[in-house]
Amino acid sequence: MSDVFGVSGRAILKAIIEGGHTAYEMAKLARGSLRKKRPQLVDALGAEMPAHQRQLLGMQLGRVEAAEAEIAVLDKEIEKRLEPYAKEMKLLMTVPGIDWVVAAIIIAEVGTDLSSFPSADRLAAWGGMCPGSNESAGKRKPAASHKGNPHLKTALCNAAIAASRKRGSYFKSKYHQLKSRRGGGRAALAIGHKLLVCAYNILTTGSAYKDLGEDYSAKRDVSRSAQHHLRRLRMLGFDVTLTPAQQAVQAAAA
Repeated sequence: MSDVFGVSGRAILKAIIEGGHTAYEMAKLARGSLRKKRPQLVDALGAEMPAHQRQLLGMQLGRVEAAEAEIAVLDKEIEKRLEPYAKEMKLLMTVPGIDWVVAAIIIAEVGTDLSSFPSADRLAAWGGMCPGSNESAGKRKPAASHKGNPHLKTALCNAAIAASRKRGSYFKSKYHQLKSRRGGGRAALAIGHKLLVCAYNILTTGSAYKDLGEDYSAKRDVSRSAQHHLRRLRMLGFDVTLTPAQQAVQAAAA
């Protein structure tokens, strides 16, 4: 069970706490795709749980539900305070990876009037979304990024991971391209920087985000992309000669 506190998980947990249910009866509480795992659930739920353990489990579940109730109250209060910024919230959520929570954090930490930041780079530097610079004797070395705003930085790095999973998105191809060379952490920071630049442009122009597409990088530098794939094919033992499609058609016609 991937989510113990989902609909099926809670129903089974409450049945365990109540007691008096067979493993088969509790497995029947599974919903959705979890129904395919009912035989495994019967095996897992076959053990008898003593009364004192069921009591402790009930107390722990009560704490979880109490915390969830308090979070729900806070969420409603946040929604109320964000009502004046409904337009900005909607525009920010057009960016892949930026959901309601990330959009709310951007507005809470940065605001909607960005006149104090003359450029997107200034905002990125303030937020700690710029990679550090460590250069000696003309050689660049990896360096940690600036601390910046920890709340904004954490939200944007998480948003970058979410954007990297968006099918057809420019951020997906760019993230994996950077990850192969720099690692996941620096790739997330770089994409987070791009997300913040997008947020800056949205909040200063009032325009929605327009995705460049997953193949934007390849189209922008066809030659570099072609040479990259050519090297990989040669590493696999293939002898390949690249000929532009238009030249190939003209040669065949002649």
